[in-house]
Amino acid sequence: MVGPARPLFVLFGSSIVQMSYDHGGWGAILSDIYSRRADILLRGYFGWNSRRAVEVLDQVFPKDAAVQPSLVIVYFGGNDSMGPHSSGLGPHVPLPEYIDNMRKIASHVKSLSASTRAIFLSCPPVNEAIIRGNTSGIFSEIVRTNELCQQYSEACIKLCQEMDIKVVDLFTAFQKTDDWLNACFTDGIHLSAEGSKIVVEEILKVLREADWKPSLHWKSMPLEFAEDSPYDLVAADGKTTLNPSSWTFYREIQWD
Repeated sequence: MVGPARPLFVLFGSSIVQMSYDHGGWGAILSDIYSRRADILLRGYFGWNSRRAVEVLDQVFPKDAAVQPSLVIVYFGGNDSMGPHSSGLGPHVPLPEYIDNMRKIASHVKSLSASTRAIFLSCPPVNEAIIRGNTSGIFSEIVRTNELCQQYSEACIKLCQEMDIKVVDLFTAFQKTDDWLNACFTDGIHLSAEGSKIVVEEILKVLREADWKPSLHWKSMPLEFAEDSPYDLVAADGKTTLNPSSWTFYREIQWD
């Protein structure tokens, strides 16, 4: 570990989490937004479903850890919602079990500490036409439909409402975007830069509106080493310096 200690945010989920630092991903954007405010750790696992997540909860989030996360953002559901394979193999998890698994994940995260907060991301839609066109001899048939995605998304949202956990409805949020079928994905499933921007916007909205003390919205969190310094760039008057600690001019989007 290195100091000074910062609040710890953990991104836990399947490929949409693992790949969140690629293609202008939402994990990378959040890391930039929270630079000098919080440390963001990635625990993303390509192809995983909620069943595998439950199996490793104690390893990823040990209850006896010296430092517990301030925020855990959880995404599972896309792989769970895939149609079942006739062999019984594959990532499909029946909806009742998915709900139970997500309840276990939520309960475990909430038990880590009194100050640990959670945000769940519901299953986003997909571009079915692109998925059907991505035929490969490597995989058996992939059954991924928006009808199934919506069922798992709604189940996740309902569970979070019952457990008083913040949730982002990605299934609805994506479809508010013009030409979302082409704009939001790289392959019909995984997120493009535009898709990731929607995820960031929705997460920041939750953080901004949450009645959490302390607030975990980036503008409410202290900057590390933010004091003025004679070593900063010299201002035009030639007598003072300019503190760059909170500069955000370099960002493509000025996030709220």
